[in-house]
Amino acid sequence: MSGYTILDTVIGRCGIAWREAGVSGVQLPEAREIETRRRLLQLFPDARELRPPVEIQTAIDGIAALLRGKPAELSEVRLDLTGIPAFNARVYGFVRSIPRGETRTYAEVAASLKATGAVHSVAQALAKNPFMLIVPCHRVLEAGGYADRISPFGGSISKRRLLSIDGATGPASRTLFDVLLPVAPPRPQG
Repeated sequence: MSGYTILDTVIGRCGIAWREAGVSGVQLPEAREIETRRRLLQLFPDARELRPPVEIQTAIDGIAALLRGKPAELSEVRLDLTGIPAFNARVYGFVRSIPRGETRTYAEVAASLKATGAVHSVAQALAKNPFMLIVPCHRVLEAGGYADRISPFGGSISKRRLLSIDGATGPASRTLFDVLLPVAPPRPQG
């Protein structure tokens, strides 16, 4: 049986789905709760709204803490990898090891997996990440260091906002707009 619940967080009402093997998906908030529920049920149509078991409640507590900007250990949360391609599972495993407040590029993730020619595949795997926050794909940036799009499970929350909550500094706060149109330094007066 598959279950889901909606949880309150500082960024809005998120959703989490699970099966016996572990968490099967996390949905960040959409603009309205009904849209968050709809997206979660679209992704996990066999899920029923249930009271979360202890292990899932631990994941919920960790997600809520992380979104409050507090340290949260989510590396022990079991994931249901049913139907997840093996390469994607390797990417998710590595991304889970990126510390809070730090970022990597898609190329760095690929190199760490000994798959240097697979930068596009890393990006594709993270675009399909169903385990938002537990697999912190927001910590992986494009080569220019700007915060790009987030996966469909990201709801209306931007990668840039998640990095800010995470405490990331430096290039992570840049957007594509900043890279393409850099601000000119001020002209000297006089």
